[in-house]
Order: sequence, then structure tokens, then C-alpha cells
Amino acid sequence: MSRFSPQRNARRGTRILLLLGILIWLATCPAAALAQEGPATTPAPEETPLEAPEEVDVQPTARDDEIRARLESILEATGWFIDPGVRVQDGVVFLTGQTETDEFKKWAGDLARSTQSVAAVVNQIEVLEPPVWDFGPVLAELRDQGRGLVRALPIIAFGLLFLILSVGAARLAVGISRKALRRRVGNPLLLNVIAWCMGLGVLLVGLYIVFQVAGLTSVAVTVLGTTGLLGLILGIAFRDITENFLASVFLSVQPPFQAGDLIDIADISGFVQMLTTRTTVLMTQDGNHVQIPNATVYKSIIRNYTSNPNRRTDFTVGIGYDDNVAAAQEVALRVLEEHPVVLKDPEPWVLVDSLGATTVNLRIFFWLDMTEHNLLKVRSSVIRLVKGAFEAADISMPGEMREVVFPDGIPLQSLAENGTLPPEERLPRRATEARAAEEPDTLFTDAEGTQRSEAEEIEEQARHARAPEEGENLLQPPAG
Repeated sequence: MSRFSPQRNARRGTRILLLLGILIWLATCPAAALAQEGPATTPAPEETPLEAPEEVDVQPTARDDEIRARLESILEATGWFIDPGVRVQDGVVFLTGQTETDEFKKWAGDLARSTQSVAAVVNQIEVLEPPVWDFGPVLAELRDQGRGLVRALPIIAFGLLFLILSVGAARLAVGISRKALRRRVGNPLLLNVIAWCMGLGVLLVGLYIVFQVAGLTSVAVTVLGTTGLLGLILGIAFRDITENFLASVFLSVQPPFQAGDLIDIADISGFVQMLTTRTTVLMTQDGNHVQIPNATVYKSIIRNYTSNPNRRTDFTVGIGYDDNVAAAQEVALRVLEEHPVVLKDPEPWVLVDSLGATTVNLRIFFWLDMTEHNLLKVRSSVIRLVKGAFEAADISMPGEMREVVFPDGIPLQSLAENGTLPPEERLPRRATEARAAEEPDTLFTDAEGTQRSEAEEIEEQARHARAPEEGENLLQPPAG
């Protein structure tokens, strides 16, 4: 029968439709198809050994019809070919039919060449084009992935178990590190940093072991190498946050102040409330909370007025050129020595500071205990008492030179024969003398209030105020 006869084409179409139906059924029910596979089931292309035997013996002297019969039986037994045909003439084998892949076609040609008494092979097997909607490769890949997942389940289970154990070991390492270093490292922030670094190291070792067991050695090396790179990238991206955190570590390890100290940072003066991982919180003498970034605190000049309780202050007063400078110095020094708040050691000074246009300027220095007294109140009291003492000692304190214009002229008065004015025509006393007689000589006036320091009042306000910065206070509480 001819290869291109109508009957043969009809059988071929019927077989193709049947094959398509089987493939659709396998696509919809792959599990059932696999369960019903028997010994004669066609193996998948990728799982079929496509190596033809080196030689197929028929008989010591094989005839053409025997070669044809043997090859046809082998090709039909494989089930890889549609309507396989073999024609042998004078030892030349002609192969016909259809198959799904080039590998099957090549395998049939190799099989014919290795057959006994075959002189040549003409491989005319047609390779079918796959249909457009062929889901076979997709389903095969899904089945392979499923089998791979099933085979990987033990490794995945072990990895998850070991990862959980690594997390537990890391937390245990953090706890042990804190307990072991608590006595040696008194700073809480530094203690937490060291403990978490120990825990991170244990966790990284666990991850490395998991990747090694899973056969991902390159991934394990990449994870360990990327840890340092990731830290560098995060340090650059969050530079300000990192800088403030590192500054908080240094400030907590070697604190330049304690909670409650009166300090001055970046022209901001206040009492220290707390030090967090981000900012230093001050309460100013006006009762305002101020948050200063730790990086600014670490790089700024810090004035700590509480570390040394004694503090010196000064003010300037001008006396007339006609007054005795030494006598004025003695008067001012006597006021300082008699003042109960001014410290005797270090001793107070009254020095000639400069020569002005109309005055000799004296600069008065004195010390006081800042933990006990208020600087502004004591300074006000000393200035007031020095002024009163100068007026009582008839030491003038002229103001700045001014030009006075009299548009109506200056009135003149004639003196009596004895050179004095009658009582009713005398000018009133100097206003300074009148005010000096009226001013009290008390140490502190009602307006100045008590000389006590307001640190306790501000601390009390801070306890009742809302904390502007959340977080653990890294400063040790003041002694006592």
C-alpha cells in the first residue's frame, strides 16, 4: 500500500486524534495517568535512554526480509513512532513513519545502522510539529518541580528546625553575655551592644550551617560577605542616625555630665534630664525642654557648671575721676567680704578695668556656690549693696558724657555777703543722696527673693513634666 494512500492518511488522523485525547486527559488528570502506567507505558523523552545498541544480530547471514521484520518489531515495541515502516533492499534500510522528537528519529537511525548486515540507512521518519496549545512541557516541568520539592522537604525541615534553634541560641547568647558582662561593663547601652553582637554572631553561624547543608555554599559565603557590605551601606544611608547612636555609646561610656548637672552646650544652658540613643534632653532655667542630637553634644564644647560647684561672676561699675580709686576699691571689697553668700576662698577681687570718657571703671569679681545659691539673685544683691556703699562713702558714679542744651539760658543767683545762699533759695540735695537715704541695706530685697538655687524646683518640674524623648536613660543617677 502506498504511503500517501487515503486509507493510510485516515488511520494516521485517527491515531493523532487519539493521541491528542490521551494528552488532554493526562493534562487534566496527571496523577491518575501516572497511577495507571504499566510496563508498556511510553517513557518521557527526557527519561528515555536514547542509546542504540552497538549491534543487533539477526542471523549470521541475514536476509533483507529478516532485517525488516526485526527492525519493525523493535520500532513498534517502543511506542515512540506512529505507523513505523521499514523497507530493506540489498542491505539498505529505508525508515518511514512519524515521531514526536528528533531524538527518537536519530535513535531509530542508529538502531538500523547497528543491525547486522545493514550496509546503509535512509532515515525518512517525519518529526511532527508540536501543537500550539501543547501543555505537555509545562506539565512535565511542574511534575519535575513537584518531585524536586518532595525530595527537598527533609532539607527544608532540617533548615527550619536548625534556624529556630539558631535564633534560640542567639537569644541565649545575648542573655548569657549580659549576665557575664554586667559587672565589668556598667554602661547599659554598651552592654546591650556587646550582647546583641554576640547574638548576631551566633545567628550568622547558624545561617552558614543551614546553607552549607542545603548545598548553597556560595550563598553562605555571600551572606557572610554581604553582612559587612550591608553594614557599610546602612551606615552611609543612615549616617545621621548612626552618628547619633555611636555618639550616645561614647557619651555613655565616658559621660561628661550626670543627670541633674547644669551644663552649657551650643549656647544652650540647662539641667541634664536624660541621655537616650538619639538625643540629650535638657531643661533650661526657663522651664523648657531642649533636645540636642548626641552627635552635636559629642562634637561641641561642654561647660559643666555643676562639676565644680563654685562659680565666679563679675560686673563693672564706674566712679568719677575726682574720687579716690583705692578708697572705692576698699569700699567695694568690704561689701564683698561682709556678704555671707560670697565665698572668701577663692578671694574676691576689685580691679581697675579701664578708663572711660567720664569714669574710672572698676571690675568686681567674686565667687559663690552654685549648688546652694542662685547666681542672678546674688549678683543683683552685690551690685545693689556696692552702689549703696559708694553713695554712703560719697563716691560719685557719673553717667556717660552728654551734651545739654539750654534754649532759655542758664539762671544765675547772687550769693549773700558770706558767700552762701539763703535757705529758701538753696538748691535741693543731690538726687543720689536722697535715694541713698531711702534705699534699704538689707542683704536681699523682697523683689530679689531668696538666694537659694532653683535647681531643686526645676528638677521637681521635670519630674511632673511629660518626657519629650522616649527610651532608656543611659546616664547613671547622681550619687546621693
